[in-house]
Parts: sequence; structure tokens; C-alpha cells
Amino acid sequence: MRKWIIRELVWGLSVGLSLSAGLAESLGQEGPRRLPVKEYVNRMKAGWIGQMAGVGQGGSTEFKSRGVILPDDRVPAWKPAMINQFNQDDIYVEMTFLRTLELHGLDCSIRRAGIDFANSGYPLWHANVAGRNNLRWGIAPPDSGHPKFNRHADDIDYQIESDYSGLIAPGCPNAVIALGEKFGRLMNYGDGLYGGQFTGALYAEAFFQNDRVKIVEAALRCIPPDSRYAEMVRDLLAWFRADGEDWEKTWRLVEEKYHKNPAYTHGLCSKTGGAGDSSIDAKLNGAYVLMGVLYGKGDPEATIRIATRCGQDSDCNPSSAAGVLFATIGFDKLPDRYTSALDEKRVFSHTSYSFPALVAVCEKLARQIVVQAGGKVEKDAGGQEVFVIPPQTPRPSALERSSQPGPAADSRFGPEEMEQIRAKPGKER
Repeated sequence: MRKWIIRELVWGLSVGLSLSAGLAESLGQEGPRRLPVKEYVNRMKAGWIGQMAGVGQGGSTEFKSRGVILPDDRVPAWKPAMINQFNQDDIYVEMTFLRTLELHGLDCSIRRAGIDFANSGYPLWHANVAGRNNLRWGIAPPDSGHPKFNRHADDIDYQIESDYSGLIAPGCPNAVIALGEKFGRLMNYGDGLYGGQFTGALYAEAFFQNDRVKIVEAALRCIPPDSRYAEMVRDLLAWFRADGEDWEKTWRLVEEKYHKNPAYTHGLCSKTGGAGDSSIDAKLNGAYVLMGVLYGKGDPEATIRIATRCGQDSDCNPSSAAGVLFATIGFDKLPDRYTSALDEKRVFSHTSYSFPALVAVCEKLARQIVVQAGGKVEKDAGGQEVFVIPPQTPRPSALERSSQPGPAADSRFGPEEMEQIRAKPGKER
């Protein structure tokens, strides 16, 4: 055990020193950030591997621990074959959004996004299934995610599947926010939407930064500061700064405020609870993601185990936490146990993407997003392509609360649009 700990500490130190000189220099610049395209791909691949690793190790614990910390010996030991998570909704749902962007372009409408999501064939739960049923009934976005029609509007769903948005938008937080407005509103509203925009923004910053606190601070600027989700993020940062070692102490603080306090669990879907009570609320589960990111200290195993042991949606949460962390590391520097058994020929369920095809479409879309954001792709002195990305001041979405929603948009699909929706509404889960 001691040898394993020493080896992991040495590995962690080497990763912490691994930023290329060009990336390190860009962190202190006021001007454009420069990211070699090869390094972008390296980190983007790692982000996907992190998601697969997190859900792979935490999958069997999902909702087995509710309002209590999962014992350490209940977390499955990692096995390299666990990386092949090709049948997980935590992974493949977001590929529906990638496919829409690939086929219809970055400027496709939210209605087009809604039609494509309505036609998806995989099983769904909570805000996702409610939103998709709304779309199939003809309730067009953004109303499909509005609390008037969707009692799961503050659930974790877009937060689970928003990783793609940051992985295709390096250094472009406003693109992440806009993608949330297009795809997150299919099923969520208020904090349910902000949780996804925040998570995507974590990834967008992870390409340039391995200081986990700075990554979280950057993402925090991408959501409305007066939202309850932003309050949760500020709490996590404050509690981490007060005690960066005892994550279980912070877990108890999170439990008291974001699970037991009725002011923060307003009862749309997840209600006020405690030990034994489940919650799919975006704020509570988002706090568990951050606990993995912050208290994991840059170590993949610790990050996944902490986010898993926090409980509730304990496959989705370590998936997001590990995805962000792995993106700071890069595919070529990941421990071999996370990459050696990857099946690159297998196709993700309900998609046409193998892992190499997924990487290719993300690179294609990232090139488009960088240019759309006013950046460019140029070649350095060695002939290597480099993203040149202008600095952005985040422009968060408008403040809204699912407990006190604004008026619905009264948005409905027309006859021609309904003809494109082949699937019928199913049972809400």
C-alpha cells in the first residue's frame, strides 16, 4: 500500500508539472490563448476517458447510498476493462447533441435540436424523459423544459450530459453557455440549466489550467451569480478553503444545507430529505462533483472515489468529476490502467460513433467554435496547427428559479415539424 501511495504521489507531481511551455505562458497573458490543436485533441480525448472511467467505477453504486456516505469498501476496485462504457446513458445521450451540431451546424435552431432529441430511441429518466415526452406531444422548446410542463426542471439531467459542450469549446465559455440555451432547455430550467452550463465551463477552462480552484472560479463566472447553483459553488469553495483535507466534514455541510434545508429543496421533484432519501437535484449532486474535483487533489482514483462515496447519483457525479480532471492531464499522460483496455472499434449505443469517430467530430466542431468566437487556426514555426482563442468575458443566462418560474413561451411545434417526430410519448420514469 505504501509503495502504491508513493507511486501515485510521484505520478501526480509529474502531471502537475506537465503543462507545455506554450500553455503555461498563455495563462498569464491578457491577450489570446494559444492551444496547439494536437494538445487540444490530447486533452479532449482524456475528458471522454474520464467520463467513461467515472461511470465505469461508480456505476454499480448508483443511488445505493442516499443521504449517507458510502463506505470505502463499497466502491468497486478499478479494472482496466471498466473503461468500455459504451452502453451508458451518462455518455451516449450527449452524443445526440453532437450529432445535431454535426449534421445541422452550430447555428441550428433549438427547435431542430428538439426534433432530434424527440426522435432519440434510448431509455431516459426524470427531466430527460419528461422533456422528450413534451417534445413528442408537440410542446416545443424552451417550454419542454419549463416547470409548467416539466416537474423535473431542476434535476441533474443536462448537468450529466453537458460535458460535450466544454470539450468542443476550449477557452470559449460563451459557446458553452449558448449550447446550454440550445440543448439544456430541452429538458431543464433554472438551476437545472445552470448546472450544465457550469459543468461545460469547467471543461472549457481545463484545457488551459490544472489549478482546480481556478477552474471552478472560471466556471462560476458563467452562471448567474444570484442563482442557488452559484451559491452552492461559492459554498464549496469557501468550505474547501477552510478545510482542504476533511471532505467528509464538507459533505455534512452540504447535506445540512442542500438536502435537509427546505429553502434549497423546493419540491419540484427532489424533496427535503436526509438519510435514506434520494435526490436527483442538480445543486446537491453538483456539489458532489465539485467535492471530487477539489478534494481529489488531482489524483484520478481519489477524485472518482470521493465523488462516488458522496452518494445519490454516484455514477454520473464521478463521471463529470473525472472528465474534468482527466482533461487537465491529457490522454498521453493518463495512467495506463485507464487506457490500455479501450476498445476503439466498438460503437457507442444509439450512435454511429466509435471512440476515434467521437474524437474526430469533436475536433471538427471545436475548429468551428474557435473561429466563430473570433479566433483562428494558424501554424507555428514548426508547422503545427495552433488554436488562437481571443479572451472572453462570460455572459451568463438570465436569472430564473424553477420554484418561481417566469411565464412559459407558449411554444408549439407546427404540423410540418410534428411530421418529423416519428416517436410517440412514453411512460415517465
